[in-house]
Order: sequence, then structure tokens, then C-alpha cells
Amino acid sequence: MAPGTTPPDIHDSTRQERERYVREKWRCLANCEICGKCSILHGRDAEEVYRDYIDGIRTYMEVSLTMRR
Repeated sequence: MAPGTTPPDIHDSTRQERERYVREKWRCLANCEICGKCSILHGRDAEEVYRDYIDGIRTYMEVSLTMRR
């Protein structure tokens, strides 16, 4: 699954599919000056931030919206 595609629905996907999506979507580009992913995640690991999504507890969007607070 390529980053930028719609995240797998928590009801119609496996834990592994959701985990793979998060890994690919938030993969380090090794160019901090133009990337900004680390600052969006507030320096935390994407798998930690999206744990509830990976575990099928909350949707990708629900988790993403909590990062904006």
C-alpha cells in the first residue's frame, strides 16, 4: 500500500495491514529540513502515536485529530 492512499478501515483490515500503513505513511525520509514528520508526531514514534489505530480501537482520523490538540 502506497502512502497517501486511504488508511485501512479498522473493521475491514487486519492489525498487520494497519501497522504496515502507519509504518509506510510515517517512514523517515532522512531529510528533516523538508519533511517535518517528526515535528507533527511531536518527536514520538508513529507506531506509538497510532497504537489505538493499529490495535483497532480508534480510526486513523480519530488518532490524527488528537495530535492537533
